[in-house]
Amino acid sequence: MKIILKEDITNLGYKDDVVEVKNGYGRNYLIPQGKAVIATPAALKVLAENLRQRAHKIAKIKADAEAAAAAVENVALTISAKTSANGTIFGSVGAAEIAKALEELGHNVDRKIIFVKAIKEVGKYTATIKFHKEVSAEIAVEVVAE
Repeated sequence: MKIILKEDITNLGYKDDVVEVKNGYGRNYLIPQGKAVIATPAALKVLAENLRQRAHKIAKIKADAEAAAAAVENVALTISAKTSANGTIFGSVGAAEIAKALEELGHNVDRKIIFVKAIKEVGKYTATIKFHKEVSAEIAVEVVAE
């Protein structure tokens, strides 16, 4: 079934994308939750008109995302965490900790757009920040023992 997304959904698509999903997922979850509508010919025409009218806004949002990505592109974070004797972290370092470290450096980044696997050992890692569906930046994250 083809649907039009009303909001960004991880691993599926972004707002105003037309995607193909299984019938049950669309009818039982996405549509009742208000996250999507069925892609009828009328709905597709309305979507095309809305996108045409919002083209300049979309271009500005993308330009802002590119500027934010350029600002954090060369940032290297060092996060200290409590560790055991062999370098294993008690707990893990995730997107929330990375967002907090970026905020301390003056970059306001929402933790929901930071993608990194849970870091459980001391070392150097890479985190991806998706500012826009076409704009992303990678930052270096080094986890050291506290």
